[in-house]
This record gives sequence, C-alpha cells and structure tokens, in this order.
Amino acid sequence: MGFTIGGTRILSGTRRRGARATECTVVAEYTGLWGWDVVPGARAASGRCSCGAPACAAPGAHPLDFAPEVPAGSTLDAVTEVWSQFPGAALMLPVGRTFDVLEVAQQAGHRALVRLERMGLPLGPVCITPTGRAQFFVAPGAASELPQLLYRMGWDDADLDLRCLGAGAHITAPPSDHAGLGPSRWLRPPTFDAGAPPQARLLLGTLAYICHRSGM
Repeated sequence: MGFTIGGTRILSGTRRRGARATECTVVAEYTGLWGWDVVPGARAASGRCSCGAPACAAPGAHPLDFAPEVPAGSTLDAVTEVWSQFPGAALMLPVGRTFDVLEVAQQAGHRALVRLERMGLPLGPVCITPTGRAQFFVAPGAASELPQLLYRMGWDDADLDLRCLGAGAHITAPPSDHAGLGPSRWLRPPTFDAGAPPQARLLLGTLAYICHRSGM
C-alpha cells in the first residue's frame, strides 16, 4: 500500500534506505498529506544544543533560526533539497496556522482521549512528548479564546494543569527527539477521515474535568 506526493510514489509501512531518506519521507507526509508546514529543529545531546548557543534556553526544543521552512504542499524532492542541508534535524511544526494545541499531563490526556472517543466527538491528532505531556490538535484560534472558554464553562478559577499553544509556538513532531529526552510519538496519529481539527470547546470541558480530578 502506498500514496503519492508530488508525483512520487511512497510505500507506506516500508523504510526507505538511509536515515536521511526516512526523515524526508516523514516530512513529505506532513507537508503533502496533512498540509502542515515543517521547520528543521535543533537537537540536544548531554544538555548542549546543536544551535551552537552556549546559553540556549531550550536545548533541542526549538527551530533552527537559520533554516528555511518547508511549506505545506511541498513535494518529496523539495523536502529532500531542504533537509539535505540539515541532516538529523528535528521535525518541528509551527502552531497557530492549521492547528493550535491543548496540552495536559500525559495521564490525564490518556483518560480524556478514551472518554472523548466513547462520546463520539470529532478528534484530531494527539501527540505525546517525552516530558510527559499530551498535546491535542484543535482548530487555530484556541489559544486566544481559552480564557473566555474556561470562564463560560466555569473552570476559570480552577487550578488546572492545562494550557494552550498558539501562534509563535512550535512542537516537536514524531518521531523526532525532543530536548535530548527521547522521541515524541503519536497517541492518536493523523488520519485521512479526520478532516479539520475540532473546535477547542468540544474537547475543553472533558479535558478540564479530568485535569481537575487528576489534581485532587
């Protein structure tokens, strides 16, 4: 089974020869299949960041300032041309364009996902970070709406381990290493039938309730 990106046939479930080819294939899936921009990101080892800054504030967890962005829709050839200049770079997704991110603790995220799936609510991808966070993809604009949404739902004065990432933020995309701590991974991978990410309000009540219960 396979798919086509920019006229190039990609075989799903097989590994192309070489780590760089595999990286390029994943980036091409993100740009060509899911319509996401991708940015080459820094890597970390022994607490030191590949960006070269001796006092880097986020080693291995930020885009490379000098690297060009690979825009949504890029073909495999276009991806390879960029990524060949930054072999081994982390795959980073800009937030606030096609999606924002609701982030909670990993355990709360697992519990919320089970409940949301049982409720039959529309869901987007969900990513797990090696720092123990679950990242739910929701429609862009959620970050600016979050305070008002929490107020309307009666959660504005609750001490919740919940935040929303919006424009200007980036997340480390699977299967890249995050901050030298291990790979990010999909708890719920992107799918062809998912459509656009859901509105944050559809998920927020459940996420807030489970975060509240987890903190008790």
